[in-house]
Amino acid sequence: MPVFTGVIGFLINWTGLIMLFSPVRFYGFSVPGLKQLARVLPRKLQEVPGILQGGVGWQGIVPARAAKMGSIAVDKAITKLGTPGEFYQQLEPDQIAEHIVSVFEPDMPRMIEDIMAREHPNLWRDLPRPARQAIIARVQLQMPTVVHGITDEIGVHIDQLLDPKIMVIDHFEANPALVVRIFRDFGQKELNLMVAFGFIFGFLLGIPVAMVDHWFGLWWLLPILGIIVGWVTNALGMWLIFEPPEPKRILGITWHGLFLRRQDEAAEVYAQIIADDVITLERIGDFLLDGPRGDRTRQMIATAMLPAIDQAAGPVRGAVRIAIGSKRFDNIRDAVAAEAVDRTITPFRDPEFSKRQADKIRTLVAARTKELPPRDFVDMMRSAIKEDEWMLYAHGAIMGFAGGVIHLALFGVGGK
Repeated sequence: MPVFTGVIGFLINWTGLIMLFSPVRFYGFSVPGLKQLARVLPRKLQEVPGILQGGVGWQGIVPARAAKMGSIAVDKAITKLGTPGEFYQQLEPDQIAEHIVSVFEPDMPRMIEDIMAREHPNLWRDLPRPARQAIIARVQLQMPTVVHGITDEIGVHIDQLLDPKIMVIDHFEANPALVVRIFRDFGQKELNLMVAFGFIFGFLLGIPVAMVDHWFGLWWLLPILGIIVGWVTNALGMWLIFEPPEPKRILGITWHGLFLRRQDEAAEVYAQIIADDVITLERIGDFLLDGPRGDRTRQMIATAMLPAIDQAAGPVRGAVRIAIGSKRFDNIRDAVAAEAVDRTITPFRDPEFSKRQADKIRTLVAARTKELPPRDFVDMMRSAIKEDEWMLYAHGAIMGFAGGVIHLALFGVGGK
């Protein structure tokens, strides 16, 4: 019987991990009326993946809670790892500015030509070629100063322009496979141990079950005890990984969560994933321009560009304004500024440049993650699924019940 319950314990934890991570997307079918019925079901049942959407099937607990994990990851860890300003400074704004200039400058002549030809073709056509080249050269000459001003301005207002919580939640929700990867890369050793310990816990719990079965020989005891064995096996596996967060001596033995013993090593893995896939220069650029505060970023960059465009006309600016009219002059200036916004932020989206900057973010995240208190470190990984752990325990109980029924069918009771 202990060998039999050991095998059941192994299968419980092995299939429990499958339930935890697979499938990444919901797999099942819709049931008419279930979506409306789900609103009156007990809260625990509403937490089962797919129920609130009117579906019967399954989605891994971790990918199903991707958005929730993103929120908790920010609250428990990322906000403690650094402010948006600190992340931005790690990316070295001066290097960003130099990269923007190097990418933007070759396109400047064509951009000015296109805008002038569109906004005031007659004026641009009538200007002598040296005059046109002089205007373009004056704008290009001011570009480094203007771009450095823009990157500095972004740094000053980064806390208002960039919201790490929204950025992380949106990315996790859109990429549930990334959340699975964080868990697997972060704690694969502990997850493998959890499966192995499933056999050990099942074997040890099988000894008192064998005694009870031998003494009482009641047929209904085995399925009931199987439920207890299945539930406890899963609960012990989770406890073994995450508890206690601080080393404690109990009965002369030092107990410490397996996951916590590797905090420094796990911090490096976590930092690599965050730097490569979550808080990247490329994603920061996307959020700055296309996020909920993108309008403010665009306005800020456009405003910073206006003085350079004014100065490009040089001493003839007043004459040009009179010749073409103040409204037309302002339209040209605004068009150049608006066109420059996307081109200025485009280098943020350069994957190669973003990858080179990622090492700086990785270093910061790794250092701060290693400094996290053990409880915060555990919460960062466990809090997102803690409320859903009952599903794993219920799964263990069901498998334990099935194991008890199978054992009863094969071997009978009380040794008979």
